[in-house]
Amino acid sequence: MMAVASSGGSIWPLNLFFSSSKIKPFLTKASAHTYSKRFSSHFRCKNSYKNSVAVYPGTVADRVLMDIENSGIIACLRAQSAEMAIEAARAALSGGISVLEITMSTPGVFEALQFLVHEYPSASLGVGTVLDREDAKDALKCGAKFLMSPAMVKEILDDVAEGQALYIPGAMTPTEILLASTAGAKIVKVYPVSALGGVQYIAAVKKPFPDIKMIASQGITIDSVGQYIGRGASSVVLSDAIFEKNAMDEKYFDRINQLARSAAFTGRQAVRKVRDNLS
Repeated sequence: MMAVASSGGSIWPLNLFFSSSKIKPFLTKASAHTYSKRFSSHFRCKNSYKNSVAVYPGTVADRVLMDIENSGIIACLRAQSAEMAIEAARAALSGGISVLEITMSTPGVFEALQFLVHEYPSASLGVGTVLDREDAKDALKCGAKFLMSPAMVKEILDDVAEGQALYIPGAMTPTEILLASTAGAKIVKVYPVSALGGVQYIAAVKKPFPDIKMIASQGITIDSVGQYIGRGASSVVLSDAIFEKNAMDEKYFDRINQLARSAAFTGRQAVRKVRDNLS
């Protein structure tokens, strides 16, 4: 019998986990049956989840883009198992993170995503390091509201052209940034930003492209969030800054929660400061 760790670090057997009063309201009989099976990297969602946009203006892509710009933070989660991904994501989301991606390198990524979509229907949850159309389609079937790649995959951009999800392609050079935007990307991830010069690089590429929205990604700390947003980034991706290696290894979910609170607060403050300066 597999088990899932609670946010306090204790371990729940899966049969108790899925019958708990906290989780049960979010699960249908079909999904509960699915999650009682062993988490597997080969899992594929059988049913498509249609992201509702009735409460929000515009498309799902528009809503996620608004979340990204308002929060200033995208939490990037890599975990050793679906169970760990669920618990770490819970800690971050309860700490105030509103936009979170789980990378394709996480075993059982689609199962973890589908579960979290049920439990946090208002959060902007997505999948990162998506490199091909098939993985993108599977992620969308499991409820992903956004997809992110380290480079641009034109087929994925074309598949979500109607706004059913936000696609965030990666770009490194000014040419790549412009090509992604011209192809239809609403926002572009500048990666790997720290290796390219960090804050100075973002400031430099924003000068010729002031109207292209950019996300800074790779090697960013919570302390530097304000600098990136202040110099032109719409948001930043935080990975180890929230999901510290030691905290993940030792299942210190309280530590992850604390870091998430700090990151969420810092991101909102940075966004507010920029907007105040523009008003």
